[in-house]
Amino acid sequence: VMPIKRCPADAAFSNAVRANRYHVCEHCKKADGRMECAHIFGRRHKSVRWDTLNALCLCHTCHRHFTENPIDFTRWLEGYVGAGYLDILREKSQRICKTNKAMRSEIAKHYRQELKKLEQGPHDLVSYQ
Repeated sequence: VMPIKRCPADAAFSNAVRANRYHVCEHCKKADGRMECAHIFGRRHKSVRWDTLNALCLCHTCHRHFTENPIDFTRWLEGYVGAGYLDILREKSQRICKTNKAMRSEIAKHYRQELKKLEQGPHDLVSYQ
């Protein structure tokens, strides 16, 4: 399986999500080490690819564990965000969404601006979608 290519919108989104979660793993609560932006529904689902409801801040170890153990990930998510949340997100993830370079550029710009606001003090991260 070929990995999905990352674009500037992905990088800006990841930076904003991790800053919004204070660079703390939402699973193990570890605050040091490599934090990563983890998607509940993978990046191939463009309708939720840059949606903050579809993103978590996880340490590398937890991200890898959940990627390799999707049943564990689903069970943890059901307790963490709830089955109803996952049902809504699943429905949203199934919508068809076409992007182009201009749209991805706009998404990147949005999340860079959101990151600046987060760095200036308390701020509720606003999702692009």
